[in-house]
Amino acid sequence: METVRVNTSQHVDIDYPVAGLGERIGAHLIDTAIFIVVYLLALFTFGISGFAAQFNGTFIIVLIIIYAGCYVFYDLVAEIFFNGQSFGKRLLKIKVISIDGAQPSIGQYFIRWIFRIVDFVLTFKLLGFICIAVSDDKQRIGDIVAGTTVIKTAPATKIEHIAFHPTADDYIPMFQNVALMSDRDVELIHEVVRTYYITKNPDLIYKMAEKVSSFLGVTIPESMNEMQFLNTVSADYVQITSRAV
Repeated sequence: METVRVNTSQHVDIDYPVAGLGERIGAHLIDTAIFIVVYLLALFTFGISGFAAQFNGTFIIVLIIIYAGCYVFYDLVAEIFFNGQSFGKRLLKIKVISIDGAQPSIGQYFIRWIFRIVDFVLTFKLLGFICIAVSDDKQRIGDIVAGTTVIKTAPATKIEHIAFHPTADDYIPMFQNVALMSDRDVELIHEVVRTYYITKNPDLIYKMAEKVSSFLGVTIPESMNEMQFLNTVSADYVQITSRAV
């Protein structure tokens, strides 16, 4: 499975599975199909209702311009307001992220959108498709310039892989220092564990466990491996923070 390595703000490298050319084309086709369906429905509605005959040519032209504007700006607006996803991307469970792991800025979304002219319009989509197919991080020119890529958001993760298991009322935390951690720290543990089950890269777990044990000032017990340690830290955090609520 091809991945892109992202260094998070906590300086932990996470390998995200990148969306392939097929998935990106599929998302584009879904979005295009939506606009075609809307167009045909509008055409059918105006036709059977006789609305078209009631309006002059200027009104129809204005409607066409509005429709064309929605089509042109759709990807930009959708990605800005829906966390890097158009409707097609959401259905196929892929999204745009910044190459540094953060959510892209409006400027980054704009740059990758404007470069659609180069990637798709001027080259009949060939340049964009070729770049996605051959680049290491599956980036088209707009992604390379904007510092973004497209990743998969739906790992094949089972419930036993999730770090945040609910704890029983009588659960006794092992590491009291977890109170020093923040929600974001524990979410990162969850993300690392989730990514491990996608990429099967044990270095993620080893590095994360080392950073967490160093931050908490504890030694991983001999009876635990690194994965068990991270799950225990997460469970301890859930238990201790729930007491404070």
